[in-house]
Amino acid sequence: MAGPGELGEGERECWRALRAASEAPRNPFMEPEFTAAVGRVRPQARVAVVYEGREPAGFLPYERGPLGQGRAIGLGVSDVQGAILRPGLALETGELLRACALSSFAFDNLEAEQRLFVRYAAEEHATYVVDVEKGYETYESALRAQSPKFLKTTLAKERRLGRQVGEVRFVFDERDPAALRTLMEWKSAQYRRTGRRDRFAQEWITRLVGQLARTRAPECGGTLSVLYAGERPVAAHFGLRSASVLACWFPAYDPEFAKFSPGLVLHLRMAEAAAAEGIGLLDLGRGAAEYKDALKTGERPVYEGAATRPGAGTALHWLSREPARRAHRFVRRRPRLAALAARTLKGAARLRRT
Repeated sequence: MAGPGELGEGERECWRALRAASEAPRNPFMEPEFTAAVGRVRPQARVAVVYEGREPAGFLPYERGPLGQGRAIGLGVSDVQGAILRPGLALETGELLRACALSSFAFDNLEAEQRLFVRYAAEEHATYVVDVEKGYETYESALRAQSPKFLKTTLAKERRLGRQVGEVRFVFDERDPAALRTLMEWKSAQYRRTGRRDRFAQEWITRLVGQLARTRAPECGGTLSVLYAGERPVAAHFGLRSASVLACWFPAYDPEFAKFSPGLVLHLRMAEAAAAEGIGLLDLGRGAAEYKDALKTGERPVYEGAATRPGAGTALHWLSREPARRAHRFVRRRPRLAALAARTLKGAARLRRT
């Protein structure tokens, strides 16, 4: 067991090699750079290193809480989670948790290929993906076939934005810190407007994004994309990229320009730029949304739940998480109730603002 910053370069190279050998897409959330960034803002972050002889054969990044309650590294903001293991490694889940002194290991975006933990999942969710492996033109042709009205309307709004506000310009990898601050302000306002918990009100998340914005590793680099109209930013997104995957993370837009659907325009330009960079997959993350349904080419499963060992820590985990999860699941599976809950959250947010 070690802190993320205590791993040597040889161990990090082994981590990358194991990840490259995985059947799963090379999502940047599963790279050592993401874990290292979390470690700099979360002192409870740890990495278990599994050895076969003298050679590292696996890594489990996690955070350890009271009574040995464990959670996936960056849980709450990490969109892909799990262990990094040599294919075919014989390892028991309970043995690993015991070695880490964990009573439980909670996850909410577990990768589908995580055989060590998938059997402990309580729920399966869909994460939405955009496949641009064959180029943006092929993707746009698929959009014209599956959502002709959506694509036509979005492109028309982009042209209208250029005529009425100023020339539309897109920057795939913007380095201006002011643009990142603007994005976080928009996103915080969106959270408050919709009655959701403001992630950027949590200092560690703001610091984490700042750390990752400066990370430029080949398989995990912070990428800020901005759509400008004239000289004004109208939509932006901050995410992580590897050589083959763009993990979409924090998108937002200026509500003043909502009638032009700048967020949708931004995502189309991101897909075009990603394809030009050789990136084959955009991962839009889990959680249903109209814009995801319009943009997606497919879905991948991710899992929520917890692997546990008998003991007081397991009971504490169940009491702290399971009732809320079951309540959320009950609401999600009833569309009318879910719509009512969303309206209630927005109404409460308006009351707080007044």
